[in-house]
Amino acid sequence: MTSPSPVTADARPAFDVHRAREDFPALHQLVHGKPLVYLDSAATSLKPRAVIDAVEDVYARDCANIHRAVHLLSQRATARYEEARDKVRAFLNAKSNAEVIFTRGTTEAINLVAQSFARGLLREGDEVLVTELEHHSNIVPWQIVCQQTGAKLVVTPMTDRGEVLREAFEDKLSDRTKIVALAHVSNALGTVLPVRELSELAHARGAAVLLDGAQAVSHVEVDVRALDCDFYAFSGHKLYGPTGIGVLYGKERLLEQMPPYQGGGDMIRSVTFEETIYNDLPYKFEAGTPPIASAIGLGAAIDYYRGFDQAAVHAHERAVLQYATNALESIPGVRLIGTAPGKVAALSFLMDAAHPHDVGTIVDSEGVAIRTGHHCAQPVMEHFGVAATARASLGLYNTTDDIDALVRSLYKVEELFG
Repeated sequence: MTSPSPVTADARPAFDVHRAREDFPALHQLVHGKPLVYLDSAATSLKPRAVIDAVEDVYARDCANIHRAVHLLSQRATARYEEARDKVRAFLNAKSNAEVIFTRGTTEAINLVAQSFARGLLREGDEVLVTELEHHSNIVPWQIVCQQTGAKLVVTPMTDRGEVLREAFEDKLSDRTKIVALAHVSNALGTVLPVRELSELAHARGAAVLLDGAQAVSHVEVDVRALDCDFYAFSGHKLYGPTGIGVLYGKERLLEQMPPYQGGGDMIRSVTFEETIYNDLPYKFEAGTPPIASAIGLGAAIDYYRGFDQAAVHAHERAVLQYATNALESIPGVRLIGTAPGKVAALSFLMDAAHPHDVGTIVDSEGVAIRTGHHCAQPVMEHFGVAATARASLGLYNTTDDIDALVRSLYKVEELFG
């Protein structure tokens, strides 16, 4: 199976959500006897048929290891894998394929930077700056490397609306700051951080900048050269692609200086017992057999996503989010958590009538899938003085009908617990 050619911007049809929904097999099922309403895309997005078919085709037709053999199946699998890398490069507007490293996900990508870049850079008294709204994956790796080096983790506070303000960031930024690690979009609140502006401030102090793009890539435009970040990490499964595949973008000059994160096959040029010579970028950071089918599936997901006018998709999602915001605010006893202007794709909320886990259980019985818990963002919950929230999060396939179904299920919660 060959991937379709990217569609030019002026050839893309207007976004039709109802037609797009036909592409997602998971939507066409009953849950507890009711049509599925999927509002958990911040945890993982559903997969379109094009992605499912691409992954199946790898195993059915091109099931071979890559970069290792001269037989035809291996050649085809290698070509498709590297074609997927080129699609990622174009999607992010990276300068070259050498700047695109396949990982298992955002978490591994951040850990790679922490251990390969930061560990050799940081010294006792240096600082790593994060924000209060980070996902655990953009906190714990920095805590580990700070413990290893004697550096200090510094936290920029957020406001009660879930914003990170320039003034608060500048107050925490110093000449001791060596690395700034920021979410592009908050997974718990949907806040879009002013990452371009904050990156400029960080670079003016000589700090390197990593952006956690896990929640951003499917909801806002991402151009790593325009953002001028040093590193950008994201996961395929939140961009309508498979699980087990992610990407680390890094500026080539920095990646060249970094030692390998793992050792093994394919990241080497030659090995003797006396010396190992490492492979060129990006293979220096891709030890062992990679997630071949998942990478090819990610390429198919990018083709699928870029087949739409992304501005139209984003506008559709904003309209559904605004509809959902108005609807939830109209329900007595519902309180929204995180109300930053310009937020995208996620609504966290509490109900006076019931604990979030009870809310999630009753909502699920009505066929509506939402997330409940701390969302791997416990410092965010601590800021608001709660242990957990319920969260409804959007994908391009969601409609106002989905929000109406959520609202009906929340009234069911009120009936049972109110």
